[in-house]
Amino acid sequence: MPHAKGTTAAAERHRSGSAVNQRADARRSRAKILAATPVALRKNPDASVADIAAEAGVGRMTLYGHFANRAALIDATLSDSLEQAEGVLGDIPLDGDPTAALEALIASSWMLLERVRSVLVVAQRELPAARIREMHEVAEGRMQGLFERGQREGVFRPDLPVSWLLAVTHLAMNAAAEEVTAGRIERHDAADLIIGTLLPAFTVREMR
Repeated sequence: MPHAKGTTAAAERHRSGSAVNQRADARRSRAKILAATPVALRKNPDASVADIAAEAGVGRMTLYGHFANRAALIDATLSDSLEQAEGVLGDIPLDGDPTAALEALIASSWMLLERVRSVLVVAQRELPAARIREMHEVAEGRMQGLFERGQREGVFRPDLPVSWLLAVTHLAMNAAAEEVTAGRIERHDAADLIIGTLLPAFTVREMR
């Protein structure tokens, strides 16, 4: 009987170890797929599930084991990208001079937008608008809070609604991304162009 108990315990450990390895393999496969999706979409916005699986170096059935369909994959990829972006944006100090904070936020946001733009463009076409807004709530709230503080401190123009400041900021960043894609401006100039356009328009001018 002791031998039987030992055998049973060993088998249980083996099963437990196998389950742990399978979960680790699944996490690695999922991470590879999420990393490969933006690459595949940059190459071809209409990339199929098979194309994305090939880019990730996994089988199509493996991809379907993680994501039920292409829309679910796009949703998960955008969500994952924005979560990673939050790790960067969340560390930007916003409690100092509002204009300096806005410059830092725009510069970092632009770099991150460049990384996720291929996914965002496809997501805007294939996912509900409410879902995309939901995923941007944290980033939107951060910039909204900065604009509100800047208006209270007399730095940003109080005659412009915060909703308008947010909308114009998004439009400027997306326009810059389109200009970079079209080859009309250089990627490394984009953040300065955005900041140089928005700050003069948003800040209060001193009376002379």
